[in-house]
Amino acid sequence: MAELALECGYPLSSLKERVYSSGAAQPDRFGILIYTSAAGGQGTLGGLSERAHDIGALLARAASRLSLCSNDPVCAEQARGNEDYPLQGAACHACLLVPETSCEARNGRLDRSLLIHTVLGQGSPLLAPRIS
Repeated sequence: MAELALECGYPLSSLKERVYSSGAAQPDRFGILIYTSAAGGQGTLGGLSERAHDIGALLARAASRLSLCSNDPVCAEQARGNEDYPLQGAACHACLLVPETSCEARNGRLDRSLLIHTVLGQGSPLLAPRIS
């Protein structure tokens, strides 16, 4: 969502998300809805909907930004969560968290080490950034 906010003109706080998944029964069926509920002159809805045509490149840029966080290595060390944030892995306000009004799940269960290798060398290369 942060990468999308950079490109579409809406501030991150005005974007909201909803993730749809059919679960383990049909793992290849899923969807992501990112929308805005802000009225007024903050960006254009056309700018937001136009980004859907280039979603692959948008995800690749977002994945490359995830490899480092300005709070690393402290952020990456939280890969398994701790007693303060048991549902939180390698995620902080600098890399993954969005304003709480934007996230239905209140930023729970986020961990960038599930998607990419972090500076500690842990994680899955599920969204391995392409170097061009």
